[in-house]
Amino acid sequence: MGAVYTRSMQTGNVRAAQKFSADKMVKANLFQTERLYYDVYCLEPGQAQKVHSHAGCDKVYLVLAGRAIVTIGTEERELGPDEAALAPAGVPHGIRNAAPVERLSALVVTTPPPEGKP
Repeated sequence: MGAVYTRSMQTGNVRAAQKFSADKMVKANLFQTERLYYDVYCLEPGQAQKVHSHAGCDKVYLVLAGRAIVTIGTEERELGPDEAALAPAGVPHGIRNAAPVERLSALVVTTPPPEGKP
């Protein structure tokens, strides 16, 4: 789990946080407060985050490396490095790595955290 805000500067290294697993997508948390999640999602080829929604949370996917298929509502788009997509609160969303070989990493910001999460 990432650092919890304590009123002093917190820093993190996005590249160092990236971890991949052959079993499933990895969510590597960099920062977490009661108002924000700041994660790096790491997906091997073929892995995906199930399409889901959060009633009161906005989410931004920013591709760092690889190619992502991002679903937001009824739309699907392919995004590459430095491209981002916004999933407004209540809209179904998900991300997947459809590449045959290349890993995918994305910076994901969720605000506020979903219900029941710190």
